[in-house]
Amino acid sequence: MKRVRVRYAPSPTGFLHIGNARTALFDYLIAKHYGGDFVLRIEDTDIERNVEGGEESQTYFLHWLGITPDESPANPNPKYAPYRQMERLDIYTEYANKLIEEGHAYRCYCTSEELEEDYQRQKAAGYASTRYNEKCYHLDEAIKKQYQEEGRPFSVRLHVPEGKTYTFDDMVRGEITFESKDIGDWVIVKSNGIPTYNFAVVIDDHLMEISHVFRGEEHISNTPKQMMLFEMFGWEIPRFGHMTLIVNETGKKLSKRDNSIMQYISQYKDQGYLPEAMFNFMALLGWSPKGEKELFTHDELIAEFSEERLSKAPSMFDVTKLTWMNHQYLKALDDAKWLEFIKEFVDGKFGLNDREEAWVDTLLLLYKEQCQYGMEINELISQFFVDPVLGDNEKDVLSWETTQAVASSFLKHLPQDWTVENLKEAFNTVKTETGLKGKPLFMGLRVSATHQSHGPDLMSTLYLSGHDVVKKRLEDYVL
Repeated sequence: MKRVRVRYAPSPTGFLHIGNARTALFDYLIAKHYGGDFVLRIEDTDIERNVEGGEESQTYFLHWLGITPDESPANPNPKYAPYRQMERLDIYTEYANKLIEEGHAYRCYCTSEELEEDYQRQKAAGYASTRYNEKCYHLDEAIKKQYQEEGRPFSVRLHVPEGKTYTFDDMVRGEITFESKDIGDWVIVKSNGIPTYNFAVVIDDHLMEISHVFRGEEHISNTPKQMMLFEMFGWEIPRFGHMTLIVNETGKKLSKRDNSIMQYISQYKDQGYLPEAMFNFMALLGWSPKGEKELFTHDELIAEFSEERLSKAPSMFDVTKLTWMNHQYLKALDDAKWLEFIKEFVDGKFGLNDREEAWVDTLLLLYKEQCQYGMEINELISQFFVDPVLGDNEKDVLSWETTQAVASSFLKHLPQDWTVENLKEAFNTVKTETGLKGKPLFMGLRVSATHQSHGPDLMSTLYLSGHDVVKKRLEDYVL
């Protein structure tokens, strides 16, 4: 088997989103599974749509996810460089001229107005699909020469072979066939000298020795155009695999305009999702392991991943499952790493920088088992920074006679040396003194001292609330 070389080739027309990230991940996993190369190539020829920072976003968040290219604009292999298409224009011009010389392509001098007029005429005539009328393919040599001497603007079109069938064995979908009669002569170089996607990608894939091409299913219709170029040049065609759609929870195709789901990897980072969880979750979007296991390390996914288990059905982006998975990864962190991670997400309004480190660490660790993603910590710790409002449930508990007894006893034994251990000792004394246990004891103290009927470990909650706050709440209730 020849060396596997797989490329991820985004356009810097936007920031790294879920769909592109999944494509990059599958490319990376296939390359690493076979001990090959993962190449990052930037297809920046759509100059009008390129956005500032688009390439940097792609690169930064690929690295954040743990998808590190073996070759890229920042880490070029001189044999294949450059890795940005706008730096390869001379190469495309050379190959376009070669196709013209060999009669596979020709200069098209039709204006955009002429093309639009002809397409509208085809529509009016009832054609199922419109295509170029080959007017410039049939120009006589004298006219061609005249136009060239005039310096008339032109694009370059590929002349589609007649009566050809293009069949390929898609790694996901099996055999797919196209007929050349369904494809009109198409532009390979625009009038501004910039190549079109289907032309440039073939030149690049050949010169960079790409062996496998994984991409979204929207590229299936591009495949026959690319195959005809590979054949015209006499080059080996890479193996193609077209991944199925990612859909939202209602079964609709995931769209950047879908506000029900965060679309960009940066948003998940900002919300406090771990890259390891994102890597694991996205690997399961269109691929399934052999067993029931769902949590995999980076290296386990590389070892397990293969094209044979790629799904033919759409994959649902299940935010609930992603959040569950992130929760598992967060809980698995040791306390020191968890604290280091979670502190980055705590809102400055809580003023934790002004608190003793031990108090802060106790507060945050109280929610380690509960916190599902970084930003959620703010909602969880908020009870320690606002005075809770008593609801109907809490008012009901405060009406119990047992609650009055528990609160009175605990107030009497409230420790001055405010530690969790001393609070536990006071609690045990109250338990003995009142003879209560279970819900009347625990709920009575929780509601009277914290004004909440639910929460984390009671003694830690009392400790974090502070001596003065707990004392005041008990006194207000008892006295």
